[in-house]
Amino acid sequence: MTTALPAQRTVLERFPAGHPRGSWPADEYAAAQRAQGTDAHVVMDLGGDQFLVVTDITTH
Repeated sequence: MTTALPAQRTVLERFPAGHPRGSWPADEYAAAQRAQGTDAHVVMDLGGDQFLVVTDITTH
């Protein structure tokens, strides 16, 4: 049996989960990044109570 390793992710931006608009700012930022060619998506960091916009591409 093979075990898949988790992908390395780069956090592009963080947004507080308590924002009055919820995840919309994170979703809008991720959409803007995708429009520029970066495969970005939103995930929830439960421990940090924030939305993260991440990509599987390592940026330096």
